[in-house]
Amino acid sequence: MNYIPQLYDFLRRLDANNNRDWFKANKAEYDELRNLWLVDIDRMLAAMSEWWPQLRGLTAKDCVYRIYRDTRFSLDKKPLKTYFSAGIGPQGHKAHGAGFYLQVGPGRFVDEVESGLYGGIWCPEAPVLKKLRKAIVDNIEEFEETINAPGVEENFPGWCGDTLKTVPKGYDRNHPLAHLLRHKDYGKFHPADEAFFTDPDWPLRAAELFHLLKPFIDFLDYSIHEEP
Repeated sequence: MNYIPQLYDFLRRLDANNNRDWFKANKAEYDELRNLWLVDIDRMLAAMSEWWPQLRGLTAKDCVYRIYRDTRFSLDKKPLKTYFSAGIGPQGHKAHGAGFYLQVGPGRFVDEVESGLYGGIWCPEAPVLKKLRKAIVDNIEEFEETINAPGVEENFPGWCGDTLKTVPKGYDRNHPLAHLLRHKDYGKFHPADEAFFTDPDWPLRAAELFHLLKPFIDFLDYSIHEEP
């Protein structure tokens, strides 16, 4: 059964009825779709663990996020996400370092993130961001090898995430790597629409695409954990 068209339909209806009463009345359909989604995430994890052994033993439930939004610090009080998502790293979605993120759903969302495949690090704490910037400057050739490797720019063009308006304190405003130093996040993005996920083998395709970014993830993780 290809459940993706039904999932997109469900998420569109949820977007139009984003309240707990509607969700409760349609909870059985949600549970069915979520179970099918978990099966596909497990397939993707199995494929990824072939080139990232640290993922072995993880299950989809370790990686998949809840559908309930955290509205404590948001002006938008809609209680539910209108997408399915998962974070992939050795600790599942609880990892604080570099890793992968997957999101599926129609259009742009209340949280301003697009459907697709992501790899990198988002919202690192200031000391971590400082280490990453230094590592990039000190190892720019190695860093550029990871982002210019075959298939990376083709499938994950440019950057996604927030940037500073100016070069961070401690670096010359005319620094030759200013375009990289201004990043507050280091993320790559591959857009994936409904057609991508409708392919029954999308978990394997996603694993192949994530594999392209593994050297980039390794560089970020090594830089974070490297002793001064």
